[in-house]
Amino acid sequence: MNLVRNFALGLTTATLARYTWSSIYDAKFPSSYTVCTTGHGTIYTVDEMNPTAECVSVKDGRLVAVGPRDSIDIASSTVPMYETKPGSIIVPGLSDAHAHILEYGWKMQLVLDGANSIEEIISRVKAYLRSHPEVADDPTTFIEGMGWDQNRWASKQFPTADDLSDDPELAGRRIVLTRVDGHATWVSKPVLELMIAGGKIPKDVSGGEVIRDKGGFPTGIFVDNAMSLVPVPDKTPAQVLAYFKTAMQDALEVGLTNIHDAGGQDQYIDFYKEMADTGKLPVRIYLMRAGPPADDISEWDKIKPLINYGENERFNVQGVKLFMDGALGSWGAALLEPYSDNNSTSGLLTTEPEDMRNYIEQAWRYGWQVNVHAIGDRANHIVLDIFEDMQSKDPGFLMDRRPRIEHSQIMTLDDLDRSGRLGVINSVQPTHATSDMEYAESRLGPQRIKGAYAYKTMLRNSRFNVLPLGSDFPIEGINPLLGFYAAVSRLSVAGDSPHGPGGWYPSDALTRAEALKGMTLDPAYASFSEQELGSLEKGKKADFVVLDQDIMKAEMSKVLSTKVEATVIDGQVLYGGFGPSGGRLVDISFLVQEATRLRDRVLGQFFV
Repeated sequence: MNLVRNFALGLTTATLARYTWSSIYDAKFPSSYTVCTTGHGTIYTVDEMNPTAECVSVKDGRLVAVGPRDSIDIASSTVPMYETKPGSIIVPGLSDAHAHILEYGWKMQLVLDGANSIEEIISRVKAYLRSHPEVADDPTTFIEGMGWDQNRWASKQFPTADDLSDDPELAGRRIVLTRVDGHATWVSKPVLELMIAGGKIPKDVSGGEVIRDKGGFPTGIFVDNAMSLVPVPDKTPAQVLAYFKTAMQDALEVGLTNIHDAGGQDQYIDFYKEMADTGKLPVRIYLMRAGPPADDISEWDKIKPLINYGENERFNVQGVKLFMDGALGSWGAALLEPYSDNNSTSGLLTTEPEDMRNYIEQAWRYGWQVNVHAIGDRANHIVLDIFEDMQSKDPGFLMDRRPRIEHSQIMTLDDLDRSGRLGVINSVQPTHATSDMEYAESRLGPQRIKGAYAYKTMLRNSRFNVLPLGSDFPIEGINPLLGFYAAVSRLSVAGDSPHGPGGWYPSDALTRAEALKGMTLDPAYASFSEQELGSLEKGKKADFVVLDQDIMKAEMSKVLSTKVEATVIDGQVLYGGFGPSGGRLVDISFLVQEATRLRDRVLGQFFV
């Protein structure tokens, strides 16, 4: 997914100077301190040799001690000691192994998730228009939103441009709405007319589809590669910064310390580099460069991988993102056999197999990790064939380059075994399983579903015992505990599933320990940083999260009520704080409140 396709950077040092984050905290928080849990609270380290602890000690952004209270020197009056609230736990900083940062902020303008009818979509668009008079007063302004899903509607059919334009309040409005999975775009009649007048709608689109009516006229739905035909305005620097601010604030509030941004063009890299150069990246970002059609492979040798880049060493660019197929929800995932609920199609290959082979070989030649989007069983089969062939040519390909399949959603049982045996990293999103479970079986049939969303099978087969977990936000929610809950319970947030309260295909549920590792150490391995991140061990970077209840022991129904009390990166408290204090323990809540006040005041100078 790459929705924020066009934006003009034009960022200057003066512009970025108005955006501050971590520097405020740097001035307030000590460089050395110890934190201990209390009242049956536990530190879950994700370190096999030392799985639990009571205290962690931090010095200059790194962990210098992890263990029980009596093993850590806390007598020094020069090193502050803090306690968490009774029952709170500490876990390593949480990672999202597959997400879209700027797209998240963009989506928050107009969220369409959960709408159960076209009428509800129209109602939300009208509400947006009424609350944004500057848009309402200018009919040429594009209205953009994301989150509709025709599978939730009674008809189960794609909507049309007429549906968006028949309402008098929306007539004449330029509306572009993206499907929940980011793989289809729905436009209004004025946008469709602009495209037709400009000759922008070809009869066929390689790797995409223009949905047409019985007379051959475009209906207003553009799938996968055809989405690039839709004209959308460039995003301004102010908009991009606003998207970034929204995403970063929400990420810190839910305990994310590291995000794998799955596909950014050169403008993304330039934007993040400017932020990193001035210490304005509050979280770690592992960016995958966008591959074709967004980027020309002839340019791949002109930008070198970036490792621990920037003032705070939080920006990394080491991989490229490629697309093999579309998505299941829009019948775009490439299957070996036709869809069970639509036998007129087997989905779409967004890249021809030989082109994909060429891209992967070029990435290998230029030193890039390969991250391939593959959802359908045909797409996964093709990618595995190429990876296996690359491994035969270079025995270090799978070990050294750590190629990933992003989503790995539907595989044959043989390919599930082959993927693990080869050592391919399957980067999966547990909330996709629980979001899709109401329709996935009817779409795939009783045999194919056995190899779908098979997370336990993947982990059991994995040569390196890794299964990085992500959310794919903004397609799913940004809170990593949604993924933890889905991975372990295989239930909806309401606590049900098509198979009842025991979960949907519970044999492929992960244990809590496996899910926590999938959100911490496994993403670190998938981004070449397991020696620095992913577990709480002496010498590693001091990234950790304080949660107000024990997600490793609480009833699953209560896990989603868990609150983040503190998010810490490089030893800096970037969200929340520790407490309460007692005796000689120092209460730092006033520092956090002051930092938040200053941060909001500074940000408010730019974002209004």
